[in-house]
Amino acid sequence: MEIDTATAKRWMDRTQDDQGREVFFLDCREPNEHQVANVPGVTLVPMSQWPPNQGVIGLMQSKRVVVMCHHGGRSLRVTQWLRSNGYPDAVSMSGGIDRWSLEIDPSVPRY
Repeated sequence: MEIDTATAKRWMDRTQDDQGREVFFLDCREPNEHQVANVPGVTLVPMSQWPPNQGVIGLMQSKRVVVMCHHGGRSLRVTQWLRSNGYPDAVSMSGGIDRWSLEIDPSVPRY
């Protein structure tokens, strides 16, 4: 149900998971949080606006979905929703964008 930041980064760099499936990265934080700190290439779909609109659903079709938030709590809830609604391989990025900043890209601000 969760992956670590190193795995997320590897999938992001390759644009595929370890099984060769295309990956869709989703940030479920709120717009004000996204303005403070974000990872390029990740689509913002705030949890407060969940479930996502059909346009976003279409973008996720047939892809491995990786969900991130600030520390990993909200992304786990969104991942559970996704798994219950047709995305059984959805995963949450453990530790969220805060851990991403610590372990992968220190230029991403911590807040």
